Amino acid sequence: MVGSRTGRPPVQRAPRRPAGRPRSPRDSTLRLLVLRARKAWDRPLTAYYLIFGSSLLITGLGLVMVYSASMITALQLSLPGSFFFRKQFLAASIGTVLLLIAMRMPVKLHRALAYPILAGAVFLMILVQVPGIGMAVNGNQNWISLGGSFQIQPSEFGKLALVLWGADLLARKQDKGMLAQWKHMLVPLVPATFLLLGLIMLGGDMGTTIILTAILFGLLWMAGAPTRLFAGVLSVAVVLGAIAIKTSPHRLNRLACIGATDPGPNDICWQGVHGIYALASGGIFGSGLGASVEKWGQLPEAHTDFIFAITGEELGLAGTLSVLALFAALGYAGIRVAGRTEDPFVRYAAGGVTTWITAQAVINVGAVLGLLPIAGVPLPLFSYGGSALLPTMFAIGLLIAFARDEPAARAALAMRQPRFGRKRAAVRGSAGAAGPRRWNTMRRRASAARSSGER
Repeated sequence: MVGSRTGRPPVQRAPRRPAGRPRSPRDSTLRLLVLRARKAWDRPLTAYYLIFGSSLLITGLGLVMVYSASMITALQLSLPGSFFFRKQFLAASIGTVLLLIAMRMPVKLHRALAYPILAGAVFLMILVQVPGIGMAVNGNQNWISLGGSFQIQPSEFGKLALVLWGADLLARKQDKGMLAQWKHMLVPLVPATFLLLGLIMLGGDMGTTIILTAILFGLLWMAGAPTRLFAGVLSVAVVLGAIAIKTSPHRLNRLACIGATDPGPNDICWQGVHGIYALASGGIFGSGLGASVEKWGQLPEAHTDFIFAITGEELGLAGTLSVLALFAALGYAGIRVAGRTEDPFVRYAAGGVTTWITAQAVINVGAVLGLLPIAGVPLPLFSYGGSALLPTMFAIGLLIAFARDEPAARAALAMRQPRFGRKRAAVRGSAGAAGPRRWNTMRRRASAARSSGER
């Protein structure tokens, strides 16, 4: 064998494999789309846009459906047809302000608000039980009248209070290395949660109790509670829930209506069955916006707890799947924020908010579909009710603030949203090229700080 000019033998190359079946243009296009989708999911601003966009779409579509579902109820009460819509629009406007404030607040300020919000929620829930101050709605003593047609449900703010306070408590204990002991993991988190649950159950609101229990389990899960401890708390909650259901004929009837297709004796399953009727009559694309039949007095609470059924009747399967897809995107983004952060408070708070919204959505939709008992909880951001909408939008602002606080997201936002003064300096620089060079230098620095997947 003749050597090369350097005296070394030539490199032996492996024989080429025979070319396989050529890829079709469809396979190449599909693979390209998959690669682009993965690249888009890995960008630092994906969670930020998902949370902001999905919550905005859910709230906007909810306003439309509240107007459509509540018009007949308002007319039956001798009120203007847009009465409930105007109240919901006012609550959404205030909630938007709260969302913008929450998304601009630093994490330290969120932690500082944990104890005041918890104390305020407990104080209001105690006032609910004071005669002359608290009032009953649909059999539940969980409301305070603010004058006129405006009311507030303090238990809805208890959800936000538990998330913030529980996240701050667990974060401080984790920083001190105390979560390895089960006593520090449970105390005072579990007793304080049971205090909130007891105040809510005094008014008979089983649905909100279930949501707070889900938030508690979510916080314990993220704190790394061992299986035995987790199972013990779950067993206590199940026993207390069984006692609460057993001692209430109304709750027993709701439990018996799971999967019912007939109203039954004394029409005890009337609401659940007519919710199924509404979904079944919608078909693929629905009967049209405003064309629901069940909202004409057949389906109780059409604009609150069972607004998802009216959505299925008017917008069909396509509309309901769109709503579920938006909630799935919101839940995914919340999990992503909780999983990527190194701040324990952000992880617990983001996980608690995500557990709250997804659990409440699952319980509401499951009740409308007849798969779960009717718990009387609204669909987050979608159903009518300002007391539920305001703390939920503030919680969405929390998630947006956490998503913006990631280092890669901050760098990407700094590049995409430059300050006005820098733009002005780039245009009005005394030297002709000084301004553009300064702007390009800033862009290069921002590009170096962001991740490789961001554009």
